[in-house]
Amino acid sequence: MTHTALCPGSYDPPTNGHVDVIERAARYFDTVVVAVIANPSKEPLFTLDERKQLLADALAHVDNIEIASFDGLLVDFARERDLSIVVKGLRAISDFEYELQMAQMNSTLAPGMDTLFITAKPSWAFLSSSLVKEVARYGGDVEGLVPPGVAKALADRLS
Repeated sequence: MTHTALCPGSYDPPTNGHVDVIERAARYFDTVVVAVIANPSKEPLFTLDERKQLLADALAHVDNIEIASFDGLLVDFARERDLSIVVKGLRAISDFEYELQMAQMNSTLAPGMDTLFITAKPSWAFLSSSLVKEVARYGGDVEGLVPPGVAKALADRLS
């Protein structure tokens, strides 16, 4: 049996915390589909294609991942690909409350879909894409918080 997991997110931009969760998921699954959502309710800093490329570059050393994108419901994307396992990273209790609701909604909409949670390493528990963007917008140093290609893309975009 081949086990493929789905690791969805907006990844705007990808952080070292995202990379860590995806790398760790890749240890346990044959394939991890890193799915970038085109969320129409948010105005991303990077386009969908840019976010996919930033992830591809940051995860080039991981052999068993696939970068994809989707819009609409996660369960519909998962059904199209015959996927039933979602992996999400958790940083804090607030993440858990939201992600638990999402997991329960997904399993209601798609019976048999399970969500597995990977807790953030303490060194990344504070890190979010929103914080990274805010620091970068004010000229702060994001090196070490995001992959090098993302740091360059942020500097280029916000300069």
